[in-house]
Amino acid sequence: MTQPDLFGESFARDGVAILRGFARADDVALVAAIDAIAAVAPFRHMSVPGGGRMSVAMTNAGTGWVADTRGYRYSPVDPLSGRDWPDLPPVFVDLAERAARVAGFEFLPDGCLINRYEPGAKMGLHQDINEGDYSAPIVSVSLGLPATFQFGGLKRSDPVEKIGLHHGDVVVWGGPARKAFHGVLTLKAGHHAIGGHRYNLTFRKVL
Repeated sequence: MTQPDLFGESFARDGVAILRGFARADDVALVAAIDAIAAVAPFRHMSVPGGGRMSVAMTNAGTGWVADTRGYRYSPVDPLSGRDWPDLPPVFVDLAERAARVAGFEFLPDGCLINRYEPGAKMGLHQDINEGDYSAPIVSVSLGLPATFQFGGLKRSDPVEKIGLHHGDVVVWGGPARKAFHGVLTLKAGHHAIGGHRYNLTFRKVL
């Protein structure tokens, strides 16, 4: 069944829903939770297997996603501190569950990758394929500056659609779209109440 865009323009893709403004009512609590997580596990620019450095700064809650010259993987431990990543805050879990349910999925996340985009940062096209359960969707929450999200097909060469995402928008994808290529174009400078950056919360079912 094609999932509707419930709060904005339609996006006709089976397994995808764009929920406009869905997280806006929780934005203060979400940003406070991000700040608390970053106080324990600071944002950092991870390396990639080829030796480069990601332009997006990252941290995690729950089971964490990490990247370095050895590859991409999940780990319960923050490699910087040697301690477990902070727990998923209840406000995170509640939002992810509700968004997934509206989009037609049952979902209990056990990990959240938190990306901080400063102007000039971007995320190339990639698939989320390091998780152990592909039956669960991905829930992606945008906070702060607007960004252009790219959503493609199951092959890197497939056509890519561009979607403008704003503060509080949530994108959910799963089912036949679960392994779709996606990314974010270079973030433009701007002003927002939470600061001159963009946060992206990406909820996954890792184990």
